[in-house]
Amino acid sequence: MAVGWQRALAVGLLSLSAPAWAATKKVDLDYHVRLLPQSDQAEVRLTLAQGSAVRSLDFNLGDGSHYSDFKADGQWQQTPGKLTRGVWLPAGDKASLTYRVRISHGRKSGSFDTRITPAWALMRGDDLVPPAKIDQQDGIELVSRLEFELPNGWQSVETAWPRIGKNKFRIDNVSRLFDRPTGWMLAGHLGSRRTRLGETEVTVTSPRGQGMRRMDVLTLLTFVWPQVQAVFPRHPTKLLIVGANDPMWRGSLSAHESIYLNARLPLVSENGTSALVRELAQVFGRINDQQRSDWISEGFAEYYAIELVRRAGGMSDERYEGLHRKLVKDSQKVTSLRGEQINAAQLAKAVLLLQELDREIRLKTRNKRSLDDVMRGAMRLGSVDTKEFVQLSESVIGESSKVLDTGLLQ
Repeated sequence: MAVGWQRALAVGLLSLSAPAWAATKKVDLDYHVRLLPQSDQAEVRLTLAQGSAVRSLDFNLGDGSHYSDFKADGQWQQTPGKLTRGVWLPAGDKASLTYRVRISHGRKSGSFDTRITPAWALMRGDDLVPPAKIDQQDGIELVSRLEFELPNGWQSVETAWPRIGKNKFRIDNVSRLFDRPTGWMLAGHLGSRRTRLGETEVTVTSPRGQGMRRMDVLTLLTFVWPQVQAVFPRHPTKLLIVGANDPMWRGSLSAHESIYLNARLPLVSENGTSALVRELAQVFGRINDQQRSDWISEGFAEYYAIELVRRAGGMSDERYEGLHRKLVKDSQKVTSLRGEQINAAQLAKAVLLLQELDREIRLKTRNKRSLDDVMRGAMRLGSVDTKEFVQLSESVIGESSKVLDTGLLQ
């Protein structure tokens, strides 16, 4: 009797625990990138340890002009057009997809967004592996890694992903089913400076001889970091800042846990704003706007580019007032903030609107809340449009907003 009861209990426990241990099967997905400076290309190979784990990968190849020489274990179907798609149906066992991608992307001005030279390559992982929709078997978890094969004489490679070997990185993005290596990357003869700020490992790197002020960048970051930590609840474990001189584009741009900064760009411009701090706010905030509401993410980034420096003690009241007057002058002809992309005048007007909103929130909540609370709410939403932004702001205030009752947002 006792034996029968024990057996029944054991069978019951086994049936309960079976889904837990059978739920997820890990399958390796390895990215191998071989840099080819002589042909301005990289050869990329995706290898699935078990091809049958994935039914299909449907890639968005843009206009198709940057990708070529596709070879696949299984089936490869490419549909040309204004939006070129490539669909890989992997073979059942170990399966690879290999292709080539052009590295250098030029602008009409003659500058470059990304570039490969005989000594270094500055690129985006988003281009190396294009975005894709994945259809995989139930109960499968892909474990993704990225490895670089560098040309002879090249010393190192830096990415924003955790390093697990000399030129090898672990790719793990909890918000995506298909883990691909995104963000800025730099390889070649590099000079780097590193430090730890709060919970974040910071690396500033550039090709040697490019005039990148690496210590200046680290000093400004160290200066504003306590204010960054106070505002943003989400801190990356790793932050990479890459830079190079002309003919690279003379601007700044954020990507996944990484920032590009032209070496000639001042860390604080003559008008008092900081491109570095603006991109830092983009990386930490990760606010995605939609429905012609570009003013929200761009406005927040520019607002905090001013505000974080000011809060850190890097901007006097006189300079702040001078900057405010310039924003008023630059934006006086703006009648609407709505659009897929906003111009410089609209950006100035967006910053003024956010400054007014911050004053309104502080006044109506007796300094218990501020625009920081609205920004954190927008971060939690994942994506936000103008209507949701107004609702979010009014929930922080506790009543309707006079500042946001404006034709600028119609």
